[in-house]
Amino acid sequence: MKIAVIVVRILLGLLFVFSSVVVLFKLAPQPELKGAVKAFMDGMEASRYLLTLIKVTELVCGLALLVGRFVPLATVMIFPITLNILLLHAFVAPEGLPMSIGILLANLFLAFACRKNYASMLVAK
Repeated sequence: MKIAVIVVRILLGLLFVFSSVVVLFKLAPQPELKGAVKAFMDGMEASRYLLTLIKVTELVCGLALLVGRFVPLATVMIFPITLNILLLHAFVAPEGLPMSIGILLANLFLAFACRKNYASMLVAK
């Protein structure tokens, strides 16, 4: 299990670091978007902060996953983003659904591996 956690952690960290760096530093041309996906992305860009906030969060969490420090915190911080990726592809752009399911499952796997770190937060007092 320990090796599986390391492999999943590194792969997820690489994915988030790569995707955030490409968008933040505009290293690749953005693909032409159409329909509801275009409206969704236009809305995020119109807010002038949301896309940057998401990508900076992905970068910080991806680096934490790559380095292996603060993994339980990074797993919790990145969960809303991975859930939104899944919901976006489930309702707006179904062609990306398999990849988004994989990302969410990887995040849940890491959360399960770190479950002892969350035990004190989940105790009713």
